[in-house]
Amino acid sequence: MAMTDTSAAAFESEDFAALLEESFDGNDVLEGSVVKGTVIGIEKDLAVIDVGLKTEGRVPLKEFGAGAKEGGISVGDEVEVYLERVENAMGEAVLSRDKARREESWDKLEVAFNANEKVTGQIFNVVKGGYTVDLDGAVAFLPRSQVDIRPVRDIQPLMNTPQPFQILKMDKRRGNIVVSRRVVLEESRAEQRQELVQNLAEGQVIDGIVKNITEYGAFVDLGGIDGLLHVTDIAWRRVNHPSEVLSIGQTVKVQIVRINHETHRISLGMKQLEADPWDGIEAKYPAGARMTGRVTNVTDYGAFVELEPGIEGLIHVSEMSWTKKNVHPSKLVSTSQEVDVMILEVDPNKRRISLGLKQTLSNPWDHFADMFPAGSVVEGEVKNKTEFGLFVGLEGDIDGMVHLSDLDWNRPGEDVIEEYERGQMIRAQVLDVDTDKERISLGIKQLGDDPFDAASDTVRRGAVVTCEVTVVQDNGVEVKIVDTDLTAFVRRSDLARDRDDQRPERFSVGDRFDARVTQFDRKTHKVSVSVKALEIAEEKEAVAQYGSSDSGASLGDILGAALQSGQSDDDEKKDS
Repeated sequence: MAMTDTSAAAFESEDFAALLEESFDGNDVLEGSVVKGTVIGIEKDLAVIDVGLKTEGRVPLKEFGAGAKEGGISVGDEVEVYLERVENAMGEAVLSRDKARREESWDKLEVAFNANEKVTGQIFNVVKGGYTVDLDGAVAFLPRSQVDIRPVRDIQPLMNTPQPFQILKMDKRRGNIVVSRRVVLEESRAEQRQELVQNLAEGQVIDGIVKNITEYGAFVDLGGIDGLLHVTDIAWRRVNHPSEVLSIGQTVKVQIVRINHETHRISLGMKQLEADPWDGIEAKYPAGARMTGRVTNVTDYGAFVELEPGIEGLIHVSEMSWTKKNVHPSKLVSTSQEVDVMILEVDPNKRRISLGLKQTLSNPWDHFADMFPAGSVVEGEVKNKTEFGLFVGLEGDIDGMVHLSDLDWNRPGEDVIEEYERGQMIRAQVLDVDTDKERISLGIKQLGDDPFDAASDTVRRGAVVTCEVTVVQDNGVEVKIVDTDLTAFVRRSDLARDRDDQRPERFSVGDRFDARVTQFDRKTHKVSVSVKALEIAEEKEAVAQYGSSDSGASLGDILGAALQSGQSDDDEKKDS
């Protein structure tokens, strides 16, 4: 049966809807992807491309690269483009050759990134923090720190030049690619260094070119690999800075001192090519020999003196002056000054020579000892007062010391020193001169008579002396021995035999009493007296004369008889 008009119309309507829906589905899939198209025309700077969607799109010729406008593409050529939209407001497809190339590049770059392979690109622009790199359509970021092994001051020689890069990071969703040129150079240099190091050996002598100079040495190019020539290996003599000897670009002959095959670091030396001046140094510079040298460096602890190229000695600050002990070495010597020195000690193992400057000058201590032997009287200025004595300036710019104990025969030194002032001129006697320790002992009290010498005839151990109280204290009394310049201290326990009478307060200043000398030491100048000792001695003597242990007499009777006898003797002396 033939199809009715109504049914035919319904079929055609359904068929058209299906075809339209299919067409839309296909377009949705194509949008945002790379499609193939055919160049159907060229209009001015645009290429008209048919991508098979019953619509056409236009792409600027410049997106097809250099030469496109002059015939790089032509009608009928098949090209790949990126379909952004199937149809815009003007009914044309929105196409991009650049985005198509970028999509192609991303796919290739992802493969290279996953395989850790290098890619080729060109630096074409400067941005904040680095540069942009064209990786065959994809734009990558090159940080400034990743351009070269060393900082690059001028980027122009590297612009728009194809060169290898290593991809460090990729993020397609954000469209970020980070690349490095430095990694490629480091790998290349490492391979080159390894090959060069294998051809070098320790002890080998080789020519190199000074590439860079620092405070600690110089880097020398050995033909593709650098070695470090440390400042201490440039010469046997002291080199304060490598620039004193070397200059950039200078060709030098060096010896390979050490090679680290793991880090590929090479240590070089120049002084190793010359004879070691320290060989046989002890015979050349014997202790006690006098030499002339040049001051090369002055420090807080002394000065270095060059005796010959490569041989330096140290004058310690303590060996610079006989008299100036607390002066900075720069006040005594200066750099480049020629000085006479004496060899004090040579240590070839530690490569050290100890020198003396003062030893080449006359020793003021020896001169003083010759001029002023012990017993001489000198005059000088009080330079300083300390807790243990006076320092006196003497001839030859040296000092002598008067100890507290040598200020006065009788009074404590702590009291006497307060009578002296800095700058005061005084006289003193030389007691001792120690030239080795550089010490001179002086005495002021020795200028006067020793009271012990004057009193030695009357004051001796066991003698009975008359004492006059000068000071009363809680623990005893200070006394002066009458008719002498001697003083003594009587302790509480020595004031009487009976404990009840051992009271210092029963005495007053000016009181006199007899006491027995219990100590008289000339060396220490110490004298001690005791009332108790005198009472005991008198008791023993009375017992010996007037009684005995078997006579039956009491001690009171004996003492009474002794006192009466003593009184009778006194009366007889008065009558006579």
